[in-house]
Amino acid sequence: MKLAKFGPWVVGALALAWVALGLLPARPVRGMDLDAFGRLPVLEGGRIKPLDSVARNSLLMIRSQMSFRFEQEVGGRKQAHTVGADEWLLDVLFRPGVADAQPAFVINDPDVLSLIGQKLSQANRYFAFKDIRPFLPEIQNQAAAAEPIDAKQRTRFQGAVLNLYQRLDLYLRLENTVQLPGGKSLAEELAVAGEPSARERHAMLSSAAFFRPLPPQGDAQASWRSVGEALRDAAGGGPADAGLASLARVGTAWRSGDAAGFNAAVAELRAFGVAARPEAVAQGDHEIVFNRADPFYAGMVLYVAALLLVFASWLWQPELLRRSAFALLLSGAVVHTAGLVSRVILQGRPPVTNLYSSAVFVGWGAVVLGVVLEQMYRKGFGTAVAAASGFASLIVAHHLTGDGDTMEMMRAVLDSNFWLATHVTTITIGYSGTFLAGAIAIAWALRKHLAPSLLPATDKALVSMAYGVICFALFFSFIGTVLGGIWADQSWGRFWGWDPKENGALLIVLWNAIILHARWGGYVRDRGIMTMAIFGNVITALSWFGVNMLGVGLHSYGFMDKAFWALSIFIGTQLLLMALALAPRRFWKGITPAPVPPSP
Repeated sequence: MKLAKFGPWVVGALALAWVALGLLPARPVRGMDLDAFGRLPVLEGGRIKPLDSVARNSLLMIRSQMSFRFEQEVGGRKQAHTVGADEWLLDVLFRPGVADAQPAFVINDPDVLSLIGQKLSQANRYFAFKDIRPFLPEIQNQAAAAEPIDAKQRTRFQGAVLNLYQRLDLYLRLENTVQLPGGKSLAEELAVAGEPSARERHAMLSSAAFFRPLPPQGDAQASWRSVGEALRDAAGGGPADAGLASLARVGTAWRSGDAAGFNAAVAELRAFGVAARPEAVAQGDHEIVFNRADPFYAGMVLYVAALLLVFASWLWQPELLRRSAFALLLSGAVVHTAGLVSRVILQGRPPVTNLYSSAVFVGWGAVVLGVVLEQMYRKGFGTAVAAASGFASLIVAHHLTGDGDTMEMMRAVLDSNFWLATHVTTITIGYSGTFLAGAIAIAWALRKHLAPSLLPATDKALVSMAYGVICFALFFSFIGTVLGGIWADQSWGRFWGWDPKENGALLIVLWNAIILHARWGGYVRDRGIMTMAIFGNVITALSWFGVNMLGVGLHSYGFMDKAFWALSIFIGTQLLLMALALAPRRFWKGITPAPVPPSP
């Protein structure tokens, strides 16, 4: 009895403690405080962010990972070495020869591999920049030929070679942010800053710099400067930026392995930042804690654990495991909510600003609704569908991070906190409800064919859940669509223009309304409602991803050829599940439907 009462609380507390462990800073590398280095604020992509975010986002774009492991020869023996994002960025900035030898680039396309004289295999998908460098002219020529072609018209090879060229360009810009590879170090550059021969190098550093690490000193209206701009100003007779010397000492200490010198120079840079832009330093500290916690990955893990535990509860110890699964779901919801709130604070924007954040928010909305349903019915199904929906949405969000920074600057037409907080948030809640109703219907269809026996009370509870969520989704979808029309009138001068996104939003409203009217009119019963609810997933996915990622209409966020196949597979699975919902119980075994036992 005590275990059933207090066990779930212990499970939830342990889950949150596991997430809290992620907040601990990583151990120093060779005695060097990389955590302090990663906290340093810089200006990149139009917003202030810590160097840790620059490192993570850049490595994610180049290698699709935030760290990598490879073998290197030390003392005549090969040793496995794991390189984190901050360590990799330091090598790129200050030890380009070392960085060029690290296998940071991933190449999967067989035609691009042929271009660099390689064949596709599991063993040779990762390459160092020095391996690719001899083929840069040909890669550049192929990318230049592909770039003018509309994204929807490019071949697979053209898209892949252009993507590789963009990643190579990012890498080269990072290498040319602080010093020119193969040239003088920043410390040497400072010593000869006044010489006429240095002007060309300063211009190259200014034009190629990927980020600006030097905050303005004194003048609150001045802008952040790149290393090249600061060197150019110093050469022109202006005062030398105090941060330049400290940044040069960071590079010298990193190359020589001087841990004490590195930590002291980083502390100096932080002190300059605190004096010049204390709010930027505070934001950098907040964002690095967010990066460390990785709340959406942690949420995925907790949702999977909750789903597995609720499955186990249907086989053994139902009360204890069901409540423990619900505790894990609540823990995941807490972590998910904390991540959303952190993004809102960091961006100064409502929770939905781009496709990535919409996926995160849709999952959050489905989880919150699932928590409410579980509290109402207490059968484990609310926990199961909420955990499955939360996990699925965060997986989708994870695969949308390939472009790097997920908190990028807003597009001009979206730059309105009022409409982001009303129309976008409201209609995204409608997405959450429609997907959750579809998830409940899928659970109903699977249970129909897999459960050894069916209780009418449980069936009725599932149908009631789906019906209530559809009503909820219809309300928010309708309000969000009307608000979207008002925003369109303010932005483009017309309330409705039959744009694909507008049509998709209208279809969601109409489909949810059709389900309710079909039920009220007696045209469908439980099986029909659940089948139609599954088809709601198809309509919502087409409105959400079909428009945003297939390059159609005014609301497109950019074409992605992978989105077409992923969307096609998703639609195919939903159609199969609809057929499963309509099929007689256990039809594939040729078994006559078993008589339903009376409700207890």
